[in-house]
Amino acid sequence: MTPAASPILPTIKTILRTPESCFEGLTDFPYPPHYTVLGAGNGQPGLRIAHIDEGPRDGALVLLMHGEPTWSYLYRKMIPVLVAAGYRVIAPDLVGFGRSDKPAGKADYSYGNHVLWMNAWLAQNDFKNITLFCQDWGSLIGLRMAAHAPARFSRIALANGGLPTGLEVMPKAFKIWRAFSRYSPWFPIGKIVKAGCVAGLSDAEVAAYDAPFPGGQFKIGARVFPGLVPTSPNDPQSANNEAAWEVFKHWDKPFLTLFSNRDPVTRGGHQKWQKEVPGAQGQPHATPRNAGHFLQEDKGAEVAAALVAWMA
Repeated sequence: MTPAASPILPTIKTILRTPESCFEGLTDFPYPPHYTVLGAGNGQPGLRIAHIDEGPRDGALVLLMHGEPTWSYLYRKMIPVLVAAGYRVIAPDLVGFGRSDKPAGKADYSYGNHVLWMNAWLAQNDFKNITLFCQDWGSLIGLRMAAHAPARFSRIALANGGLPTGLEVMPKAFKIWRAFSRYSPWFPIGKIVKAGCVAGLSDAEVAAYDAPFPGGQFKIGARVFPGLVPTSPNDPQSANNEAAWEVFKHWDKPFLTLFSNRDPVTRGGHQKWQKEVPGAQGQPHATPRNAGHFLQEDKGAEVAAALVAWMA
């Protein structure tokens, strides 16, 4: 893909790139990466974003957006089910995660920058007729993408996520997690993901989540994400999230919620969406049972099957 210059993207002084050797041996994730380079030119090397692209080229597109601190590996149980049903599946790695580039400066990471990067990625690839499935930070970014370019999206499925404006009461579990990410000298990403799964993870799966982060300098994006969640009306992105909410209060395309029953952070968050989004009325909303925050791990095939039935 030809890199394209973009004057709206922030300048990044230093970019880290996880060596491809770190991803060797992922026997349950055989999907090759595809790359999009943003903002190259004028002396800038550009920012490389990786994504998985599986299924028929002419299939209806399903966009799977991961959150914190995972990467597209999170969707390995859902991708085969969706592809078998004839869908084209796109699963990007957010900037700072997976095979995507990782800016080296903490100040490079902001909520606004993440939205700019992924909006530019979406436009450069010109994806259309999208069914969005988003969870965790994949929803904080993915829902903003849909509000920014609603014509590109045909329907949305939201799982264990949201679009906070700073007016919500944050649960104790989130406050503990935010403090841990900010102050703990120990940040074992694979074990953090394991703790968010009811069924746990194997040693090989923990290693796969650790793979993109061969050193502490690669974890900056994962470290700062919890602190970027708007928790006050004065947050820099609160007004933008409020504006996005206004889009969804008039959203009449299908909108599905799939919030698991054992997520201490987002449990109950589906209620506002079902109440305020016109397109959520009459949809087959579901509550995956015995699933934690990362329901893609605990109930991935089941969730994918529910999506296939809903989209059909």
